[in-house]
Amino acid sequence: MEFIDSKLQDYIEAHTEAESALLAKLNRETHAKVLMPRMLSGHLQGRVLAMLSHMISPKRILEIGTYTGYSAICMAEGLAAGGSIDTIDINEELETWLLGYFEEAGLADKIQLHIGDARQIVTRLEGPYDLVFIDADKENYSTYFDLVYDKVRTGGFVIADNVLWSGKVVATDKKIDKDTQALLDFNKKMHDDPRVENVLFPIRDGLMVLRKR
Repeated sequence: MEFIDSKLQDYIEAHTEAESALLAKLNRETHAKVLMPRMLSGHLQGRVLAMLSHMISPKRILEIGTYTGYSAICMAEGLAAGGSIDTIDINEELETWLLGYFEEAGLADKIQLHIGDARQIVTRLEGPYDLVFIDADKENYSTYFDLVYDKVRTGGFVIADNVLWSGKVVATDKKIDKDTQALLDFNKKMHDDPRVENVLFPIRDGLMVLRKR
């Protein structure tokens, strides 16, 4: 995920609003106690998600891929009054952790956690959503987009994480694994889809930001 000079990255983070004490604690505990901590959104991306949420002022957010709850807590900062988040994760072992952090963040009444296969859960959820954040298994990114498209309001946003995949999307000299191919297919699909406007931001591991026309 290291796309820019480390000194420049440090400068960027030093001139970005700091994490809250709760998010810093969540960041530390994720790295200390949970497998694959690099999956955490972290400081810079978390602030970007919070800022985008403030700009959109969503009434309803859908997140596919909760992990340890960092991104959900960040996006909740921009919720409109009375707003709510549906967040889905397949890892039931993190349920107690997540509920505890949502409670500590004062968001227990705003975030509804769903444990299970997102492909099944999304079909049961009622739209419309103002913002959808996709950060789950890469093979199903295109499937998730297809499932949520009709549940996103016109003018609403879909954000997909990890679309640069540590630079593997341009590593044409190497054998392409299934996750990289899935992201290549997803990025092309989004770029070619006339129903959305798209911008790919080189933030952390790449954020594809889509606006439904």
